[in-house]
Amino acid sequence: MTAVMIGYARTSTNDQKAGLDAQLRDLQAAGCTKIFKEQLSSVANTRPELERALEFVREGDVLVVTKLDRLARSVADLMAITAALKAKGVELRILTMNLDTSTPTGKLMLNLLGSIAEFERELMLERQREGIAKAKAEGKYKGRAPTARLQASHVLALKAEGKSPTQIQSTLGISRASYFRILKEADIVSR
Repeated sequence: MTAVMIGYARTSTNDQKAGLDAQLRDLQAAGCTKIFKEQLSSVANTRPELERALEFVREGDVLVVTKLDRLARSVADLMAITAALKAKGVELRILTMNLDTSTPTGKLMLNLLGSIAEFERELMLERQREGIAKAKAEGKYKGRAPTARLQASHVLALKAEGKSPTQIQSTLGISRASYFRILKEADIVSR
């Protein structure tokens, strides 16, 4: 059975028609029988056509993109996408990198990218911890402001009006945990 090649093309804006056309041409030349395309920034919360492509692919298929930055917004994003593909038994092919996860070299390259991303994340977290420790030592670190607790009086007022926990949480935009934490602290205060 031959693998079905599924393409994904993306440009950041509608003005990049030539870029989208070039991707579509390259994906067709690579043998893609179905291509999902969209024109929106990769920093958008959702990429509906990418989600459709990931839903569409089946075991044995190959998802093909022209360039890495057309698929993922970061290496961590790439790792999440490739994990989803791997779980479905789908390979990934990136044309400009000549990366194909169906080959041992392609898998190695992808694992190297993942290892580098994890290393970078650990370094960033270490620098963050060091910065916080230094700020605390200098008395400059206050931590994150407890935003839900600032609404405690509103929570208690709405509760006194007979509103349900769900209504209060929805009205004030707070979590269930924050709601009950405020009630617990109110009981402690009233003692």
